[in-house]
Amino acid sequence: MKALLLQFLHSLRQSFQDLLPIIVVIGFFQLVVLKQGVPQFGEMIAGGLMVLVGLSLFVQGLQMALFPLGEDMAYSFVKKGNLWLLLLFAFTLGFGTTVAEPALIAIADEAASIAASGGVIADADQARESYATGLRLVVALAVGFALLVGVIRILKGWPVQYLIIGGYLCVVIMTAFAPKEIIGIAYDSGGVTTSTVTVPLVAALGIGLANSIRGRDALIDGFGLIAFASLTPMIFVMAYGMFF
Repeated sequence: MKALLLQFLHSLRQSFQDLLPIIVVIGFFQLVVLKQGVPQFGEMIAGGLMVLVGLSLFVQGLQMALFPLGEDMAYSFVKKGNLWLLLLFAFTLGFGTTVAEPALIAIADEAASIAASGGVIADADQARESYATGLRLVVALAVGFALLVGVIRILKGWPVQYLIIGGYLCVVIMTAFAPKEIIGIAYDSGGVTTSTVTVPLVAALGIGLANSIRGRDALIDGFGLIAFASLTPMIFVMAYGMFF
């Protein structure tokens, strides 16, 4: 219990150090450049403390639970020696974590509202819900596919840069043909996908898998899954806009 408390205090101090530059920048521009007082100062202090404590707990939770869990599961699947089961796990992990990603849910709902106000879809609750759900499912499929290909890349030892370069070339080409209404959403989908829920498990899967396979280096082969997972949603969402 004492060790856990010491870990939390260390995480709290680290989180404060990480947030301090943001506080300094905002305070400088608010007080010195704009020369305005801080509105609702008490609420902002309370909210800042909540962010500090929440971020500390989140980071400590990742270190205690999600990273070890992902690495242990990757090792267990490799030990079983069933390739198809490992690929199925990678796909479902990517799909499931992305569907549950809070940032994606928020962006999909916002995109549906703007699409309805802009006349792209009907201005009705059912149309907005259908649009948001379709967007989330497409992005989730994209991340599932990214993890599936990423696992094969680690198993085969393919250099990650070739996949990334090829993927971005595909993005550039598709941008010229995709409907202009979907391009911005596609680009943002790639960013919001790799957020609080998805990143820890995806990173843990890659690192655990690389550590479990002889001849693979966790630093060289274990990383890169997140970059690929942020790339494929751009391709899938633009294809969704072009064909559906």
